Amino acid sequence: MRATKCALVRALKRAALGSIVLSPVAGAQQSLPSWLHGATCYEVFVRSFYDSDGDGIGDLEGLTAKLDYINDGDPRSRRSLGARCIWLMPIAESPSYHGYDATDYYRVEHDYGTNDDFKQFAAAAHKRGIRVLVDMVLNHTSSEHPWFQAALRDTASPYRAWYRWSATKPNEKGPWGQEVWVKSPVRDEYYYAVFWSGMPDLNYETSAVREEVKKIAHFWLAEMGADGFRLDAVPYLMEDGGRLAGSPGTHALLHEYATYVKSVRRDAYTVGEVYDSIGAQLPYYPEQLDSYFAFEMADSIIAAVRGGSAKGLLAPVLRLQYDVPANRWSSFLRNHDQPRTRTELGGDMARARVASFLLLTLPGVPFVYYGEEIGMTGTKPDERIRTPMQWSGAPNGGFTPGKPWEAAQPDSLTTNVEVEDGDPLSLLSLNRTLIQLRATNTALAVGELVPLTASNDAVAAYLRRDADHVVLVVANLGNVVLRGVSLASALSPLPSGRWRLRGLFGGAAAAALTVDAAGQIRNYIPLPTLAPLQGYVFELGR
Repeated sequence: MRATKCALVRALKRAALGSIVLSPVAGAQQSLPSWLHGATCYEVFVRSFYDSDGDGIGDLEGLTAKLDYINDGDPRSRRSLGARCIWLMPIAESPSYHGYDATDYYRVEHDYGTNDDFKQFAAAAHKRGIRVLVDMVLNHTSSEHPWFQAALRDTASPYRAWYRWSATKPNEKGPWGQEVWVKSPVRDEYYYAVFWSGMPDLNYETSAVREEVKKIAHFWLAEMGADGFRLDAVPYLMEDGGRLAGSPGTHALLHEYATYVKSVRRDAYTVGEVYDSIGAQLPYYPEQLDSYFAFEMADSIIAAVRGGSAKGLLAPVLRLQYDVPANRWSSFLRNHDQPRTRTELGGDMARARVASFLLLTLPGVPFVYYGEEIGMTGTKPDERIRTPMQWSGAPNGGFTPGKPWEAAQPDSLTTNVEVEDGDPLSLLSLNRTLIQLRATNTALAVGELVPLTASNDAVAAYLRRDADHVVLVVANLGNVVLRGVSLASALSPLPSGRWRLRGLFGGAAAAALTVDAAGQIRNYIPLPTLAPLQGYVFELGR
């Protein structure tokens, strides 16, 4: 704990000085695709996005038809989000609605269409400048997969070594205390399944398994037109050295896999799920996947907005900035496993707006879960946080003319794309504006974060700085108007002198900023009043 605290203090000092020095953990910089500069990604559950044939299930043809909503290919457009990549939740053949247990890694889920449908979708996405990331589930297969069925029924099968077996039930619990050894339905033996009996873990001590997952990667990158992968549940890939999560073997395997992916497509991008703290994430750098989701950062944004206080908001960001190279962590608010952002914030659309504002002005490569940009709601069970996209006030939210696989949320008549599309103050308009601003403003795209201290805890304030490009970000997280809030810097964030400010977002004109001879900001009041739950972005110039 003391070491962590000291590292954070060093990060704060370096951020204030403007001389971020990467620790040995993050010292080696991998070559990242150029499209990541200023990019925002969009997570899609195909089953729930748009149904093209009326069977109540979203499909690839429907997604293709809606691509202009995500990005129409025109950087000047104000009618699309401007997202530069799409992460598709699993699309391989599976017996489950969610797809996280594949039965055929080489075939698109029949509910979604065909392999040719995917190729046509990928081509249409590429034409608009959108990269496509496919959710790759490598930890386990479905228990219905032919590999597992062969291993289950024939102890002499070559697939026997592709899974883990035991003649007796080991006295071993899973990483969170769960049962992981499952009784075989065929004979008196047990197999290892860290998530549940229908998802038996693959055995990566078997070289044939490692070679097979490389073939699968090659198939999607070279034959299907995918641009990279989101890798599910990576801490659990290998169990060795007495460790069931984050083992040495897992790190070696990720390095091997990522190296192979880059050999197929140098510009391929990989992002992994390590559902844990930043400290638990750091061993996955530097030479493994390109990026990992920043869960601790997501929680800090939600907590700050829910509580109306900026205390603690920036600590996870500063630690990531200190320990991880730029663009090698992926920020988000909520994903397909968590209650939706607006639900987490008590249904308050204004708080959902300021949460999105923070996400899209802080460092990292942001991912937006479909529907978050319009304020969709939902809580567990999982099906209710993966409900159909709300396109309009038509029946079923305009998702399908048939009976939807899952009912729309009750607020689909009032919370939908059609309602928000023409409203300049809507959450959708905010997402469109800030995603596109981030894509064109290099300070927001890749600039380092320099924290500022506000005289009121309800105010978050920081600079984003990339060489000579600087922006000031201020947000009132409280629900009342604040007057005369002043900002200050700990050390020397800018050269001394007078700086003018030009409004980029928030519709307000800010006072000029004077940085004293010591390079410090003291008692600077950018605006006489800060509206409740409102964010502002200003560009600084000499």
